[in-house]
Amino acid sequence: MSAPTAKTSKKELNSNHDGADETSEKEQQEAIEHIDEVQNEIDRLNEQASEEILKVEQKYNKLRQPFFQKRSELIAKIPNFWVTTFVNHPQVSALLGEEDEEALHYLTRAEVTEFEDIKSGYRIDFYFDENPYFENKVLSKEFHLNESGDPSSKSTEIKWKSGKDLTKRSSQTQNKASRKRQHEEPESFLTWFTDHSDAGADELGEVIKDDIWPNPLQYYLVPDMDDEEGEAEDDDNDDEEEEGLEDIDEEGDEDEGEEDEDDDEGEEGEEDEGEDD
Repeated sequence: MSAPTAKTSKKELNSNHDGADETSEKEQQEAIEHIDEVQNEIDRLNEQASEEILKVEQKYNKLRQPFFQKRSELIAKIPNFWVTTFVNHPQVSALLGEEDEEALHYLTRAEVTEFEDIKSGYRIDFYFDENPYFENKVLSKEFHLNESGDPSSKSTEIKWKSGKDLTKRSSQTQNKASRKRQHEEPESFLTWFTDHSDAGADELGEVIKDDIWPNPLQYYLVPDMDDEEGEAEDDDNDDEEEEGLEDIDEEGDEDEGEEDEDDDEGEEGEEDEGEDD
């Protein structure tokens, strides 16, 4: 007879299981420590890359300055360049009322200047001719990161002429955004200069800096939608007129065809009568 098989006790099974769990936990902890070490290396490289990218941005920012200056000189030769550019921009135009547009007709130059280290902020300058709204020749708004790293902003105080403060109007029915923002109180575009409530979420400043300033010409050249609609209506009218003429021609052809058939029938009748005679 073969020897009886030894039975493994529950205590031994639990002991083996606990040992496996301890080994697994130890391996996981070692893996986590290694992942943390690798992640630290990745973060170090990312920080190094940011420093290198900043140097490249600073280099090319300086190289771009003469071209920005040349562009500004050329833009100065085009009347109403900047107001047309802002009116054609979908986000900016939503803030413009009729009086805003009138004030911006006196805007002769716009400039965006990024600070030397770029990360710390930028400044937007608007240069104006003599106008009936305010005394300032230049309106500026700056965006900074303060010592704690939080964004902040400051701007020129607008010296409004008597009765011309566009930021104090209670409503503006002409505002182009009223249809889109029926439940919001419309604001003047120039209110942006005095609004420092949330510098970190200043969408208009970001739009001017990152979208308009790099290439304002693309918005200046946007075709007028009213003109396009007018041209489309003219084209539709021309098509309708052409279709009408085609219908008239077709009706004329049908009438001629019927007359020809009547003539043929008449001739056949005459021939029949001749044969009977």
